[in-house]
Amino acid sequence: MTVKVPKEDPNKIKTVKIKYPICRNMIMQCAVYDTYVTKKNGETMHFDVIVESVTPHEEAIKFGKEYLKTVGEEGQKMTQEECQFCHVQQAPLEVEQSILQKGYFIQAMEGCP
Repeated sequence: MTVKVPKEDPNKIKTVKIKYPICRNMIMQCAVYDTYVTKKNGETMHFDVIVESVTPHEEAIKFGKEYLKTVGEEGQKMTQEECQFCHVQQAPLEVEQSILQKGYFIQAMEGCP
C-alpha cells in the first residue's frame, strides 16, 4: 500500500510504501444470518452464517451447508426457514479475513461441535 505523508516542509509531500496498513480505510459491512438446524440426533444446532452484506441469501445458505458437512451434519435441512437474515454490522477483523479468504465466517453457538 502506498501513502503520501507530509515532509518537514509543509509544501512538500513524499510517497512511502507500508507493508501493513495501520488502519483499514474501508470497513466491511457483513450480513448475519441466524441459523437453527436440526441435527441427525434430533438436537438443535444454532450458529450464525456471516457474509459480506452484498452476498445473496442463497449463497449464505450454501455456505451454511458447507459448514454442516465439516461437522458431520451433511444433508440436514437448511433453507431460508432455518437460515434467516438477522442484521448488518461492521465486520470485526477476524470475520473480514475469513470472508475475504473463503466467502463466509461461521459463529458457532449452541449445539455446535
